[in-house]
Amino acid sequence: MFNDEIAQSILDLKEGKLILYPTDTVWGIGCDATSEQAVQKVYNLKNREESKSLVILVSSMEMLKEYINEIPEKVLETLRTQDNPTTIIYNQPKGLAKNTIAIDNTIAIRIPRHDFCRKLIDEFKKPIVSTSANISGEPTPKSFSEISKPILEGVDYIVNLEREKITEKSSTILKIVGEEIEVIRA
Repeated sequence: MFNDEIAQSILDLKEGKLILYPTDTVWGIGCDATSEQAVQKVYNLKNREESKSLVILVSSMEMLKEYINEIPEKVLETLRTQDNPTTIIYNQPKGLAKNTIAIDNTIAIRIPRHDFCRKLIDEFKKPIVSTSANISGEPTPKSFSEISKPILEGVDYIVNLEREKITEKSSTILKIVGEEIEVIRA
């Protein structure tokens, strides 16, 4: 079943479709993070302004380095030692859809420690969008059962795994400011 879910998700991602999938934090709406058309569908579904950038998932440090020019040593150390899901806002990304990047030329990226996400991204061979499965302004669902009908009907594929999981916490968010790391959300 796990491999079937990976295979179907990859088919949809390759076609520019939206998937709803479990992550290391909350359920996410995902798409190919290199496709502007797919990313636009996410903004449309969430009724979200494009000025609010999206979180991107990569499967490894190697993949991260393909999309970020400069990763300070402090960030590498943080990624090696952090136990909690941690999203980092990087400067000057490259190779991602323009509409994933914030106005100040930054991008939020996380390397999940979650078997489904890592295998999906590894086999897809590209980063994927991971934004919470809610309409902008509404509370973030802590479980699959809390996801609203417009989201469930608005995606092309819903992964059939971890539907009973309840998540109490979103990821920690850190931002690179010069050589320092600033905490945005603990």
